[in-house]
Amino acid sequence: MGLTHTDAYVDSLLANLTEPQREAVQHTEGPLLVLAGAGSGKTRVITRRAAYIAATVARPWEVLAITFTNKAANEMRERIEALGGGQRDAADSPPRAGRTSSGMTVCTFHALCARILRMYHERLGLSRSFTVFDQADRRKVVKDAIVHCQLSTTNWAPARMEGAISRAKNAMQTPEIFASEASDWGERTIARIYATYEQILAEQQGVDFDDLLLKTAFLLGGDDIVRDQLERRYRYVLIDEYQDTNEAQYRIARLLTRERQNICATGDPDQSIYGWRGANIGNILKFEEDYPDARVVRLEQNYRSTKRILAGASAVIAHNRRRKQKGLWTENDEGAPIRVLEFEEAEDEARDVARRIAAHKAAGRQLSDIAVFYRINSLSRALEEALLQAGVPYQIARGTEFYNRKEIKDVLAYLRVMINPADETSLLRIINVPARGIGDTTVERLQKLASDSGRRVYDVIADASAVQTLGRSAMKLLAFAELLRSLEPLAQQAPMRALDQALSLSGLRAALTDSADEDARSNVDELINAASEYEQDNPESTLVDWLEHTSLLGDVDAVRAESGAVTLMTLHAAKGLEFPVVFIVALEEGILPLQHVDEPDGDIEEERRLFFVGMTRAERELTLSHVRYRMQRGITQRQTRSPFLAELPSRDIEWLDADDEYAAPHDDHDSQRRPEATRTQRPPRWCEGMLVRHPTFGLGRLVWVQPAGKHTRAGVHFTSGQHKTLILEFANLEPIDPREID
Repeated sequence: MGLTHTDAYVDSLLANLTEPQREAVQHTEGPLLVLAGAGSGKTRVITRRAAYIAATVARPWEVLAITFTNKAANEMRERIEALGGGQRDAADSPPRAGRTSSGMTVCTFHALCARILRMYHERLGLSRSFTVFDQADRRKVVKDAIVHCQLSTTNWAPARMEGAISRAKNAMQTPEIFASEASDWGERTIARIYATYEQILAEQQGVDFDDLLLKTAFLLGGDDIVRDQLERRYRYVLIDEYQDTNEAQYRIARLLTRERQNICATGDPDQSIYGWRGANIGNILKFEEDYPDARVVRLEQNYRSTKRILAGASAVIAHNRRRKQKGLWTENDEGAPIRVLEFEEAEDEARDVARRIAAHKAAGRQLSDIAVFYRINSLSRALEEALLQAGVPYQIARGTEFYNRKEIKDVLAYLRVMINPADETSLLRIINVPARGIGDTTVERLQKLASDSGRRVYDVIADASAVQTLGRSAMKLLAFAELLRSLEPLAQQAPMRALDQALSLSGLRAALTDSADEDARSNVDELINAASEYEQDNPESTLVDWLEHTSLLGDVDAVRAESGAVTLMTLHAAKGLEFPVVFIVALEEGILPLQHVDEPDGDIEEERRLFFVGMTRAERELTLSHVRYRMQRGITQRQTRSPFLAELPSRDIEWLDADDEYAAPHDDHDSQRRPEATRTQRPPRWCEGMLVRHPTFGLGRLVWVQPAGKHTRAGVHFTSGQHKTLILEFANLEPIDPREID
C-alpha cells in the first residue's frame, strides 16, 4: 500500500531509537497509546512514525498528525520534511497551509477544523468565507449580545459571559442544551445571552475559536457521508498532547478513527494543564477502556534535564493521584542543585533574578538560553523593570498581543470585510478609519436603517437610495461604499498583494505616513513581513488562509529562539519548550497553586502538574523563588510559601535566604517555617499577641511580627475588624498594658 522506498531509507527512520521508541514507530495498525514522559523524545517518535507509515503502509496524504500549537506543528512539519516524508503523487492536490511537501497534513486541531468547515460549509449553513473571530472581536460581540438583551454590562461583565459561553461550548452545550440545564435565574440569563451571541455570529457569518471544534464535532457526529469521506482520506491519525483534549476534540478523534481505529495518541497525564479551558485528563486515562486492543508504549528515558532536576520534579508529581505510573530516568549528569530562594518583597526577587541573568550573560551564556516562568501575567511587571534597569534584553511570550494592536486590527478588518461583507464587527470598525467624517450618530442611524429593513449594514451602504435618507452624511457613506466595491476583487488575491492594495486604497498607508506614531508604522511593516513569510512558506495560500492563520495564533508563536533575549512567559505558555536555565518565581500559596475567586478550592493536582511542567523545561539549572510580602491589588500582603516546595526531596536542594545569603538544607518539609538559623532575631520590643493602639485604627493586637530588611513588619488585627500590614518603625503604634483595657 505504501510508496516505494529503499530498505535503507526505512532503516534510517529506525536508526538511533531506543527499543520503546522503535516499538512506537513500527506499530502501524490499530490503536496505540504512547505515554511520553517529559523530555523523552516524543517529537522524534511522532515524526519518525509519520514518515514510517508514509513509507510502508500508506500514501503521505493519508496521514494526519494533530497537535495543539502552531509552533509544535511547524516543528513537526520541518522534521518530517527533513526525513523525506514521502514523495508527491501526481494526482494529489498542491500543498496547502498545514501540509508537508508530500501532502501529509500536520496542523493544530483548530486549523484542521477550520479546513473541514470550509470544505463542508454548505452542510452547516455557513458561507465558505466565514470569519474566525479573534478574542477581542468575540468579546465585542458578547458585549453587543448583553446590550441586545437589555442587560447591564456592569452586572453581566462581557469577560465573565465570554468565559461561561466558552465553557459551555467546550462541554458540547448548545444554547438550547445550556438553557435546558440551567438551574437558576442567573444561568437562565446567561443562556439568553449565549443564544443572542450565537444569533449575532450567524448574522455576521462568523465563528469563534470554540465553534471550530464544536461545529466540526457535530458535523462528524451527524453526517455519516462527511465522516466516511474524511476517514477514508485520513487513514492514519496521530494526536499529540492527548491529555489536553476537551470533549469536542475527543469526539473528533474518535469519529475520525471509528472504523479502522488507526489512532496513535501520545501524551503524558502528568502534563495535563488546561482543565480551565475544558481539557479532560480522563480522556488519556481511559484510552485503554475506549480501545481495549490498544498497544501501550512508555517512553521513560529523559534526554533533557539533569538527574537533580528530574529527581526534584518526579518527587513533586508523585503526590498526584490521577496519573499513569511511570518512572522517569536519565543518563545525564547530576548537575547543579535546584536552588530555592526566599526574598523579602517582589522587587527584591526581580532584582536578584535580573542580577543572576546578567551574571550568566557576563559568563558567556546566550540570553536566549534563559527563561523566567510565572503563574499569571501580572507578575511580569517587576521582572520587566528589573531587567530594564540591569540592561538585559527580554521578550514576552504574548504572541496575540501584536494582532490586538489598533493599527493591526484596522488593517485586518479591511481584509475581513473584503472576504466576508456580513462581518459587521469589522465593517463598523473601519467605517471611519482613517477618519472620513462618519460619526457615531450616523452609524447608529445606519444600523437602525439596516435593522428596520432586515438587511446587512454592508448592503444598506451600497444602496444609494437608502443612504440618501441619512441626509448630510450620505455623500461620505457613498464614498465609503465605492471604496468597499474597489476592494472586493482583492479578496481573490494572494495575501501580500491583497494587503498592499488594501493599505493604499483604504488610505491607511497615507494616514500612517502622515502620523507621528512611528510604532504604528513599524507594526504595520511587521504585519507585511508576516504576510510575506507566510506566503513564502505556503506558496499556494489564499487571503482566507492567511487571515485564518492570524486568528489561530497563540502566545508561544511570538517566541523567537534566536532573539538574543531572555524569555518571560507563563507556565502554561512554557509547555513544549526547553531552556538550559530556568527561573520560576512567586512560588506562594494563592499564586502557585493559584486560588481563583470563583473557585477557592481549585484543582491542586492540575496546579501541581503545572509546576511539574515548569520544572521539566529546565535542562541544566533550575532556580525557584518566593517572597514574604507581595503587593496584590494595591495591598501588601504576607505570603506563605507554596506547599509544592515542601514536596521537594531533601537531597541536593539548596535553600537560600536572600537577606543574609545563608544557605542550608531544609529538613522540616512538613512545616511552612524556614529554619530559624536563616532569620535575624525579632526585635525585643514587639511580639505576637501584644496589644497596641493606633491613632487612626484604634485598639488592636499583633498577629505576627517579622523582620523586613532594616525594618520590622507586623500584621495587626484591630477591634474595628480591620486587618493591616504595617512597618512598625513608621506605624506610630503604641504598646499598651492589658491592665489598661481592664
